[in-house]
Amino acid sequence: MDATNLREDYQAGELLESEASHDPFELFHEWFKTAQESKIPEPNAMVLATITDQNTPAARVVLLKQMNDEGFVFFTNYNSRKGHELAERPQAAAVFNWLKLQRQVRIEGRVEKVEEQVSIDYFESRPRKSQIGAWVSNQSEVIPGREVLEAAQQKIEDKYADEEKLPRPEHWGGYVIVPSLIEFWQGRRSRLHDRLVYDRNEDGTWTRVRLAP
Repeated sequence: MDATNLREDYQAGELLESEASHDPFELFHEWFKTAQESKIPEPNAMVLATITDQNTPAARVVLLKQMNDEGFVFFTNYNSRKGHELAERPQAAAVFNWLKLQRQVRIEGRVEKVEEQVSIDYFESRPRKSQIGAWVSNQSEVIPGREVLEAAQQKIEDKYADEEKLPRPEHWGGYVIVPSLIEFWQGRRSRLHDRLVYDRNEDGTWTRVRLAP
């Protein structure tokens, strides 16, 4: 494989201090709305990086489901690999990559579990098949074959056959990434990209600086 000559000269937009909000949450809302309106497939998909017990990085794609005054919320199995990693080292980085817009957002911060009621409310809003999936899968565990999942699925479907909605499993819920840093990246021509970084101060305010591409 040779990707040496795969290049694109970015010309979709610009990111200037005179036009960007001093509040990174406000700017993220603007960019996310644009991503949605641009019909980008799953604009809420983000790469989530955690730290393993060997102090090495591990990354996977998860879906942002909420954004509140604290930060960025996603939901998963607490007993999964990333759940164990976050329990031991509650720090993470996340990246949104919207290629159609030639934009990227990078986030770093601490991670906390959301309040139980937040997890309950979101779980109850999920389609029934997604609720069943949360009960069925012992996420990240080795299984001998797909038939194990299918048997477990049938068992859960039989157990809750007369119920429209399933209760939330205790092992499943939400995390919030509380950002200490948010970087907005806009592709520009000749690789002279725009990068604005927001660093959170101790008093909760933000300092914004421009980085060289």
